[in-house]
Amino acid sequence: MKRRNDKGVVLAKGAAGFDAALLGTSFNAQDPGRRPDLIVQANDVDDVIAAVRRANDEGLAIGICSGGHSWAQNHIRDGGMMLDLSRLNSIAVDAASGTAVIGPGCLSGDLNAALVRHKLFFPVAHAYTVGMGGFLLQGGFGWNSRANGLACQNVIGIDVVLADGTLVHASADENPELLWAARGAGPGFFGVVVRFHLQLRPRPKFIGMKLQVFRIRHLEAVMTWADRVGPDVLPSVEFQMVFNRRAAGIFAHGIEVLAPVLADSWREARDAVAFIADSPIRSKASLTLPLLPMSLGLMMNTGEKTLFLPNTRWTADSMWMNEPIEPLLPALRAIADSQPAAPSHALWLNWNAPASRPDMAFSLEARTYLALYGGLRGAAANPADESWATDHMRALQAHSVGVQLADENLGRRPAPFMAPANLARLDALRAQYDPQGRFNPYMGRVA
Repeated sequence: MKRRNDKGVVLAKGAAGFDAALLGTSFNAQDPGRRPDLIVQANDVDDVIAAVRRANDEGLAIGICSGGHSWAQNHIRDGGMMLDLSRLNSIAVDAASGTAVIGPGCLSGDLNAALVRHKLFFPVAHAYTVGMGGFLLQGGFGWNSRANGLACQNVIGIDVVLADGTLVHASADENPELLWAARGAGPGFFGVVVRFHLQLRPRPKFIGMKLQVFRIRHLEAVMTWADRVGPDVLPSVEFQMVFNRRAAGIFAHGIEVLAPVLADSWREARDAVAFIADSPIRSKASLTLPLLPMSLGLMMNTGEKTLFLPNTRWTADSMWMNEPIEPLLPALRAIADSQPAAPSHALWLNWNAPASRPDMAFSLEARTYLALYGGLRGAAANPADESWATDHMRALQAHSVGVQLADENLGRRPAPFMAPANLARLDALRAQYDPQGRFNPYMGRVA
């Protein structure tokens, strides 16, 4: 049954269109095999309140979807209610105060486009179609986050529907423990955020990209060099290596050395990425492009259309590491040699976590970040390709300090994602605000 009433659009399991509506919420084309009892497509805050109250009345657990970019499809669970927030996608920018209020279903690319008109900036997600709700809750590793902080650090308030159906505001001065939890709890948050209040920044005057491409046979040389120069790379540069079998879209198996840079001038940006043009391995490169000015919107769309193709069955996994590169080189070589066809790829990100962050639930990061994205297309699939990401992360687990919730696979490989003290505090808050366990917990975790 599908109906529109004062509680949003409600679809019951088994109704015509139920599976299409459910799987249509997920960027990942993989069918996880899980089915909730109900889907509620909320159109406004009142719909959300009504849905949560219905879940209470009927004893239903709630899974939440804002943009559907969870690789693990966290919002799709067996039984209970799946609450679709994608239609709560409003954007209100107050240029005078440098703030914005957005709905959880607002897309990253749409927020960026709205801010361009005001010459303002927010560290949105790297892909255009990522919903801001889930992105902000898991921490938000956005554009220029090394310089501007995680996206969640720039959340100054939330409006949240609690487990009992009440709507409250949280900020540094009002219900601060809820804001603390919303900054990093990810899919373990115990409420429905219906509005995020954001602190904006002046827009960088120059945005661009530096690119080099190497054949995969140079992996050890490239990664050794990257590890050596990484600690000195300026925060304005997102220095990263991407391995795939269609490097830059035109080469065979290779490594893309990418350096997006957001700076106050072309000269500042040029100086910030000079370490690539002057590197001792530059003669090995198959392609070197000059620093190219590019809009953020273009970079978002290009990355999504080349690396994250639609109609792809994805399995992703990730880890944070502090170790030097030498003991990791054999594992990186094994990852590359066993890599499935594009769009599967591996990301090595130079992060260099700061010495301190504001007090918030997010609390686990490290020197470097490794993420594997196994993307399969077509009906047939090699079992080794299907498990490529998680198998290699499991093999590297001894070198890891934990995972990032943006690219987690906790249901298949539980791993730390938060400092123990922060996780204990989050558990206590969950017990206080959601004593009946109305909102689904993490799909997997370790103590």
